[in-house]
Amino acid sequence: MIHEEMAYPPCGYLSLLPGPLEKCWSRGFSLQVRERLKQQVVEMKEKFPGFRPGLAILQVGNRDDSNLYINMKLKAAAEIGISANHIKLPNTATEADVLKCIASLNGDPAVHGFIVQLPLDSDKPINTEKITNAVAPEKDVDGLSSINAGKLSRGDLGDCFIPCTPKGCMELIRQTGIQVAGKRAVVVGRSKIVGAPMHDLLLWNHATVTTCHSKTSTLAEEVGKADILVVAAGKAEMVKGEWIKPGAIVIDCGINHVPDSTKASGKRVVGDVAYSTAKEKASYITPVPGGVGPMTVAMLMQSTVESAQRFLEKFQPGKWNIQYNQLTLKMPVPSDIEISQSYIPKPIDQVAREVGLLPDEVELYGQTKAKVHLSALKRLKNQPDGKYIVVTGITPTPLGEGKSTTTVGLVQALGAHLHQNVFACVRQPSQGPTFGIKGGAAGGGYCQVIPMEEFNLHLTGDIHAITAANNLVAAAVDARMFHELTQTDQALYNRLVPSDSGVRKFSDIQIRRLQKLGINKTDPMALTKEEVTLFVRLDIDPGTITWQRVLDTNDRFLRKITIGQSLTEKGFSRTAQFDITVSSEIMAVLALSDGLDDMKKRLGRMVVASNKKGEPVTTDDLGVTGALAVLMKDAIKPNLMQTLEGTPVFVHAGPFANIAHGNSSVLADKIALKLVGKDGFVVTEAGFGADIGMEKFFNIKCRYSGLRPHVVVLVATVRALKMHGGGPTVTAGVPLPKEYMEEDLQLLAKGCSNLNKQIQNARMFGVPVVVAVNAFKTDTKAEMALVVQQAKEAGAFDAVVCTHWAEGGKGAVALAQAVQRASQTPSNFRFLYDVKLPVIDKIRIIAQQIYGARDIELLPEAQEKVALYTKQGFGNLPICMAKTHLSLSHDPEQKGAPTGFILPIRDIRASVGAGFLYPLVGTMSTMPGLPTRPCFYDIDLDPVSGAVNGLF
Repeated sequence: MIHEEMAYPPCGYLSLLPGPLEKCWSRGFSLQVRERLKQQVVEMKEKFPGFRPGLAILQVGNRDDSNLYINMKLKAAAEIGISANHIKLPNTATEADVLKCIASLNGDPAVHGFIVQLPLDSDKPINTEKITNAVAPEKDVDGLSSINAGKLSRGDLGDCFIPCTPKGCMELIRQTGIQVAGKRAVVVGRSKIVGAPMHDLLLWNHATVTTCHSKTSTLAEEVGKADILVVAAGKAEMVKGEWIKPGAIVIDCGINHVPDSTKASGKRVVGDVAYSTAKEKASYITPVPGGVGPMTVAMLMQSTVESAQRFLEKFQPGKWNIQYNQLTLKMPVPSDIEISQSYIPKPIDQVAREVGLLPDEVELYGQTKAKVHLSALKRLKNQPDGKYIVVTGITPTPLGEGKSTTTVGLVQALGAHLHQNVFACVRQPSQGPTFGIKGGAAGGGYCQVIPMEEFNLHLTGDIHAITAANNLVAAAVDARMFHELTQTDQALYNRLVPSDSGVRKFSDIQIRRLQKLGINKTDPMALTKEEVTLFVRLDIDPGTITWQRVLDTNDRFLRKITIGQSLTEKGFSRTAQFDITVSSEIMAVLALSDGLDDMKKRLGRMVVASNKKGEPVTTDDLGVTGALAVLMKDAIKPNLMQTLEGTPVFVHAGPFANIAHGNSSVLADKIALKLVGKDGFVVTEAGFGADIGMEKFFNIKCRYSGLRPHVVVLVATVRALKMHGGGPTVTAGVPLPKEYMEEDLQLLAKGCSNLNKQIQNARMFGVPVVVAVNAFKTDTKAEMALVVQQAKEAGAFDAVVCTHWAEGGKGAVALAQAVQRASQTPSNFRFLYDVKLPVIDKIRIIAQQIYGARDIELLPEAQEKVALYTKQGFGNLPICMAKTHLSLSHDPEQKGAPTGFILPIRDIRASVGAGFLYPLVGTMSTMPGLPTRPCFYDIDLDPVSGAVNGLF
């Protein structure tokens, strides 16, 4: 790690010269080492495409000798295929500057070996020991940190880095063929760089070792006993030839300059051993120069390659060493929050390590949640993806049928019970339902993401970031209209492009607006009067504004409001509304972005209104794109959590499943697929029933992500199928009618028409379907057997009864095994429609093939929007149908699998940034209201323990 080259001149060859015994020795052993390392690097690159061992050399100052030695190392690294990076700090660098640089290199996953060149040539006082120990031990390829030195001193040779010079000396000794064990070895010198570690190394190779130094009074006598002599004292020719035992191996690590008038420089280089006389007695001896120095550099390269191999072994994608939590099941099953709080989650940094994430790729938010940097995806880009599984469901009751619970149960079964690498990727829930009527979305029973209170509440603040970004856009829209209505063109221009010390300059986003307008000018003074008018006037038509303010709370009284009533707004008021945050287009943008750059472009493309000419007005036109990206820069990082049984979970994004696509983020799926490896599984969930969430998962999410699913898991319940068979109305918060509590095979069989249709819908995309029958305690064996039979007859690959809610992963093992088998079958995935088709044709295909409609009917407003969006260039976007989730049709009262109906399209809206058009089928509420008795009545905080109570 810290490398001081006081002993080693530049030389291309290693020499261990034979003494009188005439044993020949190659002068190119260090070259042999380099050739071997070169081949290892080639094999490493073949096995892990895109990978390359990395060495960092940190230098402070500009000493000539240091520059010389660093160049030797850089040259050797280049020859071997190691990526070497020379970081040079000025001699004005402080200790804090050096430590900051070290911290950065410690966290850089591309750096596997790291040395600090000594001496530190700084004008400022720097504690070398502190610098030494600041380097991460796993990158300390010079082996001089206290941790590595301590491991060496206690004999942990396989778990530490050995300083390069002693390591090189040991290699030279081994190459003589003479056994070290049982020999008497003498080390002259006690430095941390050579003497002390050389003593330890010889000792743990079973030599009897004596350490001497310049103050040893019986030095000649001790030297005369040595079978192996290593000298690193720093004194010219201190050890005389006549002291040496005949036949001894002599390793001279010293380098000293003595006067010599025959040399042009007036001096010559000698070692610590009187070479001319010593060579007559030694069996092997290293010359100076050209002996130990090249071997030291070779060992530095070897340690770097070894470090890279350890890195690959530890962080190899698909190779997990994960600790699972064992469940203690109770009957009756306690409340969700009781179960969640009865298990202590693993520290989230442990979970990150277990799945192969690097420390610098993880940003901790306390002990139980973390954000994962997108650099992980870049690092893993050449790794194969795992198997991609989507969990969806039949058309549900208002109570939901347990898709989230099944998702968690499936990953717990695959991971904790079948020992497969598996990740769950789920949506972040809105706080609206959490405090409203539905409750949280962390799963339930013994299949939960924990801590469930963290999951269901603020998490890491992503939804709050979206709220802030969305409302910034809304404020910008109204402010721009106000200023345009109250100022002249020139006044607007003077304020939009202000003078700073007499200089006016366009911002980057203003340059983009000029280019969009066809004005290719960058000098604010060069615009004509007409160009100034074009630039400053967005001329928004208030009647076309589609951008609303948002809040992550259910509040029915914000569904329609009047804004601008203050006197300061000079009478410029208008009718507006609040939506719930998760319905914001920015949430959909977050979910579909594949990186920061893509997110920024999508944010800039969002259309907020049309101008009075019917042209779209975007957030980029408002000048707010960069600010939105800043607000969203942390939200784009997926959130890492865990299940009750310790399997990893990404919680990221939570777009509405009606006016948006209802799926978690593309980025979370992509990172997870790389982390699990080619034999692992990523299980994600699509919102609502298969006709909504799954269809959008395939036609929108998979279209943008480029990912291809392997299996559909379709969740069904006996109670929902009875409802579809004609059972009484199911209402949230009201006890279930007796028909749902008693066996009724006829009612159930009739309702299986919905199951059959949703299986058909999934198979339409060419993906095998496994039906998960989510069992409730009131379901009978005959009822569950009937559902399994009906599912298989309808074309499901398999159908399995699951009891994971009560039993955790154990209750979903059969489901997991069925998913494993299904994932081995061919997946002939295909999209339902070509996006280049006319908008009406795409809507018709979805309505007829997925819903079972006879045809569609576009109401006048929808017809106008088709013409408008086609004219504006948005006709090639995919379709995101906004309809009720309680029926395959537009009418929530129509259960089962209705056919022959006409699907009415009331209106069509555009989420251009997210990348889809969403036709409105009936009335869609984007701001839920609170019921008579909301969930918040039961939610409380224990002031003593700080525990949250009452969430479900």
